[in-house]
Amino acid sequence: MTHIALEEGSLVVYPAHGVGRVVGFEQQTIAGVELRVVMIAFEKDKLTLRLPVNRIDSSGLRTLSSQEKMNEAIKTLKTPSRARRMMWSRRAQEYETKINSGDPLSIAQVVRDLHRSTAQSEQSYSERQIYQVALDRLMREYAAIEKIDEEKALEKLEEAMQAA
Repeated sequence: MTHIALEEGSLVVYPAHGVGRVVGFEQQTIAGVELRVVMIAFEKDKLTLRLPVNRIDSSGLRTLSSQEKMNEAIKTLKTPSRARRMMWSRRAQEYETKINSGDPLSIAQVVRDLHRSTAQSEQSYSERQIYQVALDRLMREYAAIEKIDEEKALEKLEEAMQAA
């Protein structure tokens, strides 16, 4: 059935919402069908997701990334931006796809490409929005892996970006 072991209290990553905590399991009847669901709380977003257990694999739900994978994402932040010169709408769509993949490397690429130092030109509203979502996702998973608070995680990510 499922390839990841879920237990109450464990941290998981859901691609569309980022890091959440498994708060329990329950049986629910939906449209006359009995389903076992896992409940995942995303405290920052004040959201509880109920995901049918039989849909876990296809949903993209996963455990936290390995330390090695997160280190690769941090390394990505230190490389020069690879933002391509294409229409913003197409780039924005690509960025959204990368963020929603839930993959820390892809999210780090978005953060890197949209990061602006104070000396650089101003970002548009939509660029800032996408940047903030990507940074937030990366920061939350980094904080969970490193077992540090989110402020400290953000500082460390910003240090990595300054090194670029």
